[in-house]
Amino acid sequence: MKLFIRRDRKAFRTENRRVMNDVEVKLWNHLRKNQLGYRFRRQHSIGPYIVDFYCPSHALVIEIDGDTHYEPGSVDYDHRRDDFLRSHSLNVIRFTNFDVRHNLQGVIDSIIHQLSESGAATPSNSPLERGRTVGKVI
Repeated sequence: MKLFIRRDRKAFRTENRRVMNDVEVKLWNHLRKNQLGYRFRRQHSIGPYIVDFYCPSHALVIEIDGDTHYEPGSVDYDHRRDDFLRSHSLNVIRFTNFDVRHNLQGVIDSIIHQLSESGAATPSNSPLERGRTVGKVI
């Protein structure tokens, strides 16, 4: 199985990029164009899944969980999905919509911390000030 950028998922990825929800747009506006010193992709396919954001240089997947992620079937699906991603040596960090809406700085700090834990130096050009750390590394 091809792991990255499956062509059979291209139309779905393109549509997901076009109709990103407000929370994904809010975070993407801080991740795009190396603003944090790291390159990210959005709506990136990995195996049979499409992840919200992906930093290829540090094998970091960032997921934003809305209310539907807490329904019984969705919880099991997310666990299987995370297990698959981890089995391919990828780190997964999850945030809720609430985290991004109400503590964006903490979300950014958690992402930078996770990137630095994976061997990267924390960028000195971060435009955001430090705040409370949120998020759950899985």
